[in-house]
Amino acid sequence: MGRTAADGPPGAAPGIRAAAAVPPAPPAAPPPAEAAPRPAKATATIRAAVAPEEDRADGAPATRPSGLRAARSELRRQLREERRFKTLALLMACLLVLGALPIYFAIRAATRDPVFNSLDSLAIPPWAAVNVVDQVNGSRWCLIECRFRERMAESERGPEETAQVYEKALADAGWRRWDAELCPAQPVDGHYTCWRRDELTLDLWVRQPACAQDPLARRPTVAPTDESATPSPEAEEECAGALVSVKVRNAIDDDRIKPEPSFDPSLVGETPDPIVTDDPLADLTPGP
Repeated sequence: MGRTAADGPPGAAPGIRAAAAVPPAPPAAPPPAEAAPRPAKATATIRAAVAPEEDRADGAPATRPSGLRAARSELRRQLREERRFKTLALLMACLLVLGALPIYFAIRAATRDPVFNSLDSLAIPPWAAVNVVDQVNGSRWCLIECRFRERMAESERGPEETAQVYEKALADAGWRRWDAELCPAQPVDGHYTCWRRDELTLDLWVRQPACAQDPLARRPTVAPTDESATPSPEAEEECAGALVSVKVRNAIDDDRIKPEPSFDPSLVGETPDPIVTDDPLADLTPGP
């Protein structure tokens, strides 16, 4: 009886069949080229080049963008800086316009003497305050010496009318007429009055202008004896108007308010009479 392939290889025990032979599987076909996966490194490089820096969520350091993208980023940065600079310039201009004038007037009011501000607020017509000149001397807070303030002004009208205008303005502003003993300290021409308000004293002197004190203007005028004589072609300028002086002191520094020192007459001695004796050098004879 012949052997079959199912009986096993030669020499094998009878009755034992060889395992059925399994043919090997055919090799798998390679995937198509378009479906092949890309390397991870190449994919990350492409994404880094395409995606902008603000869209990256991985936090990885950005790679150098292309030349066009770098130019766009630089342009956007320059536009932002220019817009920021324009905004700051506009803000500074607004602050300068809106704050310069208030700051200037505030500094002026803080540094200028308030007494002059009070004199400026008097109801004085413009014709009575021409060419105003202010002068100060001493400390505003009475350090070492109290401040003495003086205002000089010219008036276009006579001394009588000008004095009435100033006196009415002072009375309306709260100044009270003060009949001091030394008001004025010595006789003067014109209208001289003294006033008081709070801790201040004021002396008002309205007089004729300086041109009226000119000796040439006060010389006597002699009429020409010859009727045919004609007057000089240069007519003399008329001297009109008035000169105003306003002096303001602190009351504690005004000698007219300070009490006079009292003294005991018994403590004051008598001045002895000078004793006249013969000059001992009168008998001396000059030497040769």
